[in-house]
Amino acid sequence: MADTDSTPTPDAPPVRKRPKPGERRVQILQALATMLEQPGAERVTTAALAAKLDVSEAALYRHFASKAQMFEGLIEFIESSVFTLINQIMERDADAVQKAARIVTLVLQFGEKNPGMTRVMVGDALVFENERLQQRMNQFFDRIESSLRQVLRDGAQAQQSATPTVDAQVRAALLVSFVQGRLQRHARSGFKRSALEHLEASLALML
Repeated sequence: MADTDSTPTPDAPPVRKRPKPGERRVQILQALATMLEQPGAERVTTAALAAKLDVSEAALYRHFASKAQMFEGLIEFIESSVFTLINQIMERDADAVQKAARIVTLVLQFGEKNPGMTRVMVGDALVFENERLQQRMNQFFDRIESSLRQVLRDGAQAQQSATPTVDAQVRAALLVSFVQGRLQRHARSGFKRSALEHLEASLALML
């Protein structure tokens, strides 16, 4: 017998898919980085971040104990991404000048591809945050300088320099100052001025 009940069945409301463990943390960090790309976004509030993700602030704090921890998550991503590639450059069979140029290029390219992270790297996004975050970013650039110093000292020794350590220290400090300046200009221009502008010519002058 045919079913005489012709009442349409209402569509079931869409089921909100729960993110997998760890997935929400990544979404929060991605949203934070995206918000930092916007002009005037030096200070992002947890309320604005929660609104962007369409969750409550309490939901954010289930994954991060504080906003400082969210920024630490971004810094960990920066450190892991950059130093994994720097280590690969250091292990390659190339001369010191090539290695130093590749390290500088790598850091600037990372900043170009990740504008929100650039604001963290230059400290603009950390001005109103916990002081330890800025200290950690300072250590990041100290580690880059140390890597440059190592490859440049090896190169100076190969060139039989009378003062290989001093030569390496001076050049490494100059290169890191150049990188920081380029990243700052890139961020403060609203990402209009490329961090890679005239890079080859600039490196030729310094190296």
